[in-house]
Amino acid sequence: MKREPPRTLADYGPLLFPAAMLTVFFVVPSGTMIAVSFFQRQQGGFYTPAFVWSNYERFLSVFFGNVLGFSLMLAIAVAICCVVLALPFTYLLARMSRRAQVLWLVGLLSVLSLSEVIIGFAWSTLFSRTAGITNLLVAIGLMDSPKALYPGFSAVLTGMVYQAFPYTVLVLFPALVRLDPTLTEAARTLGSSPLRAFFNVVIPALRNTIVATLIMVFIFALGSYLLPQILGRPQHWTLSVLITDQAIYQSNMPFAAAMAVFLVLVTLALVTLTLFLGRKGEAA
Repeated sequence: MKREPPRTLADYGPLLFPAAMLTVFFVVPSGTMIAVSFFQRQQGGFYTPAFVWSNYERFLSVFFGNVLGFSLMLAIAVAICCVVLALPFTYLLARMSRRAQVLWLVGLLSVLSLSEVIIGFAWSTLFSRTAGITNLLVAIGLMDSPKALYPGFSAVLTGMVYQAFPYTVLVLFPALVRLDPTLTEAARTLGSSPLRAFFNVVIPALRNTIVATLIMVFIFALGSYLLPQILGRPQHWTLSVLITDQAIYQSNMPFAAAMAVFLVLVTLALVTLTLFLGRKGEAA
């Protein structure tokens, strides 16, 4: 069948509703946020329409630059950890029986039903000194006395990886299920070990899916808000936490909007760079 291009305005009718939804829920809020980022803040938490660069100049200070750098580093670490852990797990899951797959996927979906607050306080309990996992290590003789494992960077990273891991598996699972098993069988026939076949056959075949998964988890982690507060110290807070602090507690909406705009631009730039590198690798 040959697809006919639209010829009249009526042919564009099905696009009107999605376009209206996109305009109302994305274009208008984004435009408002960009406009407010240039407003002038007044005493008492008020702000007036203006066109000033002071909000962006303040954001480019050393302190907020460090916060942005930490947020990006944390999001990259979470994305890499999730893909490294989820790729072999999903590969084995795709080769299990149908019943085992259903049980594992139901378990992963049950994790998705938990809110970020529940996940944060559950991990804070596991990392605590009084009821944490260090008490088990003391009981088996690996430690002399229990100690708290949070707040700290490792606790924040663990909690965020736990939260993003099910999403990573669900994105990788369809691609691994559709992967032709004869590819790995041919590699095994030619003398490759299972581990070598996995790295030389499976990973190159899923390169685009892996890149897309890294981007998805990176964006997901970049907007994390509660877990860094619950499991980390102030130096482990992400930019999302400071945006909320400036907008709600400091009543500085223009500065919060400027940070939000900058965060969106950085995210789009990194996504564009990742897609460019992926296409360049395909061309090579």
